[in-house]
Amino acid sequence: MSMMHDMAHAADDYRYGIRHNLAQFSHQLVQVFFVGLAIGMFRTVVPALAETEFGVARGSFMMLMAFVTAFGFVKGAMNFVAGRLSERIGRKQVLLIGWLAALPIPFMILYAPTWSWIVAATVLLGVNQGLAWSMTQTSKLDLTTADQRGFTIGLNEFSGYFGVAVAGIVTGYLATAYGAREGLMIFGLTVVALAGLLTLLWVKDTLPWAYAEGKKHAAGLMRGPKPRYPAHISATPTTWEVFTLMSWRDVRLASISQAGLVEKFVDALVWVFFPVYLYQQGLSLAGIGWVVGVYGFVWGISQFITGHLSDRLGRKLPIVAGMWLCGAGVALVLAGEGELWWSFAAAVMGFGMALLYPTLSAAVSDIAHPNWRGSAIGIYRFWRDTGYGIGALLLGAVAALAGGIEAGFWFTAAAMFVSGLIVLLACEETHPRLNPARD
Repeated sequence: MSMMHDMAHAADDYRYGIRHNLAQFSHQLVQVFFVGLAIGMFRTVVPALAETEFGVARGSFMMLMAFVTAFGFVKGAMNFVAGRLSERIGRKQVLLIGWLAALPIPFMILYAPTWSWIVAATVLLGVNQGLAWSMTQTSKLDLTTADQRGFTIGLNEFSGYFGVAVAGIVTGYLATAYGAREGLMIFGLTVVALAGLLTLLWVKDTLPWAYAEGKKHAAGLMRGPKPRYPAHISATPTTWEVFTLMSWRDVRLASISQAGLVEKFVDALVWVFFPVYLYQQGLSLAGIGWVVGVYGFVWGISQFITGHLSDRLGRKLPIVAGMWLCGAGVALVLAGEGELWWSFAAAVMGFGMALLYPTLSAAVSDIAHPNWRGSAIGIYRFWRDTGYGIGALLLGAVAALAGGIEAGFWFTAAAMFVSGLIVLLACEETHPRLNPARD
């Protein structure tokens, strides 16, 4: 009995909740903002100037999509590694490795003689994003309580996508002022150097919080409604066990994983085809930065509300509504023209994303046990970001076969509708308060 008491006592040294851990929580928010800035610098200038600046032949859609394909597969793999690695060496180390990987990127853009250098730079970006973004999310979840999960992920993604939007706009102006390569170099180097420095100086490792929570679970000290944990998995599962559970053995987790994969088709579309489409319609670099920025801002800012909303309303409804709304926004791009119309379509897409995005992650953490939550989130994020790669390949192929970018928009809208339907039919509510496990 005294051993149980000691374990409980050790676990009591760690306090959970945003208020108790505000300083560390804030540092992690700043980190994910920088992670968003790093990917955002590839969003406006690089796709729009692929042809004129980096030598991609006009109409070679597969070539244009190559850098997002590379990014998606690398980032997907890194998410997988990050979750497992952080359970071994700690969250802070993994974050630091993520920033080290990004260091060559600004120089590669500056000196890139061909498009393949840009593809190589996005491989490093994939390593950076997979390691660093995963860690900001995992660290925040370590520090917070179960009923703050939706809000926590909402805040995390708000800060990250706010960074993406800001970078898209700022680099649009910098490229106009200093030239495409120089503008991206100045921006990229500043971001990576600052972020790495802040990690070294101020970020704490949150792994002890996760350990303490696992001990509390083991000692039966957790209060509140019981989540519907999957029955068919061992207490300390292997990576393969968690992988098969997330991918097909648990119908709820599998339907969440496929939704994560398909929603990345929208992001691949917005990343590459949207700027190119707008550029072809005669919009300026700064104008493209703003229209695509609207998508990022609406997505980012709305997650303040939507993450919290899913803690109240449950996960299933916002996911399905978000998938369908997002698909509708994609179709709307082609339904009208002019900067105002495209901004409206981008806002609809962004709001759909805000509904589904933090909610999918929260749904995974609802029913993943703390012992393997890091791995579960890593594997969900593996499937989700592999969606960039699969989406980019499919979009490139569809556009090539149809002979135009517009086909990519229709394909994405249809995929989002079908994927939302799968969640509606196959997934039950995961929120423990709204659908607790029966003893």
